[in-house]
Amino acid sequence: MNLQNKIAVVTGVSKGIGKAVCQKLLENGAQVFGFGRNNNDISNPNYTFILCDVRSFESVQNAFSQVFAASNETIDILINNAGLGYFGFLEDLPNEQFHEMQETNVNGIFYCCKMALPKMKEKESGHIINIASTAALEGMAQVSGYCATKWAVKGLSESLFREVRDFKIKVTCIYPGSTKTDFFRNSPGVKPHDYMLMPEDVAANLIFALQMPDNFHTVNLEIRPLQPKGPKK
Repeated sequence: MNLQNKIAVVTGVSKGIGKAVCQKLLENGAQVFGFGRNNNDISNPNYTFILCDVRSFESVQNAFSQVFAASNETIDILINNAGLGYFGFLEDLPNEQFHEMQETNVNGIFYCCKMALPKMKEKESGHIINIASTAALEGMAQVSGYCATKWAVKGLSESLFREVRDFKIKVTCIYPGSTKTDFFRNSPGVKPHDYMLMPEDVAANLIFALQMPDNFHTVNLEIRPLQPKGPKK
């Protein structure tokens, strides 16, 4: 896909991967609508921030109505990036935190895809990218709640790609390993460091997947830091 003048929606844009994806899309000529509860410091005439809580279908509907009003009822790219994690032994995980992860990490993707897909099907083109995690590929101790939500993202993505491929719509699921963002704010035992993936590098890989030829489809993309804890001493 040539990204020039394409209409892109990115969720969770305040920091980290979401902000970096917005910047890369803008560098490649896309018109970007960023959804989030907080904005970032991007200043670009092709960037529009829309206040949106992806946990609420009403909020997502309202945000997409603003996108469609400004874009002649079209959308080419949807990047479902909004997500969060809480960690600890399952029996100690507060119900509210489990529900917040489910509502953000899974329901938010469902709501955004539900709004974008009819427009993509009408024009028989589009690309949806769901940001999962390597926690969707393997179970991890004291990460059960987060893993559950990201395994759901994997299942949703792999099913959806089979549903929409005949409409010439691509669905890609990305599985980043540890990335230097504020994701670990709820995990006091983990501090971001320079041996993690950089948000800009994750964003660049995502842009590469978007720019591939129409008949080339990256279904799953696993990316990890080579030495996540640094070189062995």
